[in-house]
Amino acid sequence: MSDDLPDLRRFVTPDGRIEVRVTPKAARNRLVVNEHGALRAYVTAAPEQGKATRAVAEMLAKALAVPKTRVVLARGAASRDKSFRLLD
Repeated sequence: MSDDLPDLRRFVTPDGRIEVRVTPKAARNRLVVNEHGALRAYVTAAPEQGKATRAVAEMLAKALAVPKTRVVLARGAASRDKSFRLLD
């Protein structure tokens, strides 16, 4: 995973949610802001048994400098468009 993670604080809504579009089975793990200003996550994990979702949650936690247990999936378990919530 790259250490040049984007600053994600602007993507966290007041209620602690982060919206992200996920691309599984990518060449490498990375978080990027696309040309429209939306957050995209590319993960090498396959979209099976929650592996890709867990990989995204781990990247978000690292980028936000919070424990992995604070980043939980709120919506989109079987979708490319996911919503994560930061727990207090």
